[in-house]
Amino acid sequence: MTLSPNVRLAPLALWLLTGAAHAACSKPFTMALETWPPYVYADAAGKPAGLDVELAQAVFREAGCTLIITGEVPRKRRLKMYEDGELTLLLAASDTPEREKTSYFTLPYRHEITALVALTSKAPQYADIHHFADLGSRKVLLLSPNTDWYGQDYADNLPAMRASASVAFFEDFQQGIRMLKAGHGDIMLGDLAALLWEARKQDLSVQELPMPVVSDEVHFMLSRRAATDTDIATLNAAISRLEKNGVLPQIRNRYGVR
Repeated sequence: MTLSPNVRLAPLALWLLTGAAHAACSKPFTMALETWPPYVYADAAGKPAGLDVELAQAVFREAGCTLIITGEVPRKRRLKMYEDGELTLLLAASDTPEREKTSYFTLPYRHEITALVALTSKAPQYADIHHFADLGSRKVLLLSPNTDWYGQDYADNLPAMRASASVAFFEDFQQGIRMLKAGHGDIMLGDLAALLWEARKQDLSVQELPMPVVSDEVHFMLSRRAATDTDIATLNAAISRLEKNGVLPQIRNRYGVR
């Protein structure tokens, strides 16, 4: 793998996940560490940890393939490196026609729930919010991640929320929970498991609101520059076996995720 001159990646782990009974992939696949607990993070020893790391490790081992995890890379740079072929695997991806032009998607390996939360003490007053359009009329300030897709209702109402100053953005969940804790927003949008993880870490009691946002299956996304149809079939077969024998459900259950 050739890296840009201004980027140096020190591998944190190289897993040779071989399975003698199953064909290996055509080449190793490389992903970057990120700070997105409980899915991906570095543990106290600096090693990759988290739900998605464990799921990827199990799948690649079962498939007899090799997964390389490099040092942490900022989100925007990570996406650019994937586009350039310097990284070849991204986690927790939604399958879209646009992305399929440059990427393969495996079978889904878990569900992801995007939800709204509020401070537990204030959650009842927001229980009757049913659409993002309600925020402006109710003068409710939403704290939202500054990127990603959060459903058509969010996309349709985002311009109006911006115009009415009904939305403020955060870069990561640590910052978002701090903003909610400090009263810089009324409700917060994001991945439910990540929100609850960070809220517990900051000793903040939050409650999920009834309004549904997005519930979707997520996939491993592999660059078409690197992966082959056979690689995807190999990984899909591994996912199917691990779902059937209960290995993947057992890992997800330990984290309270479907």
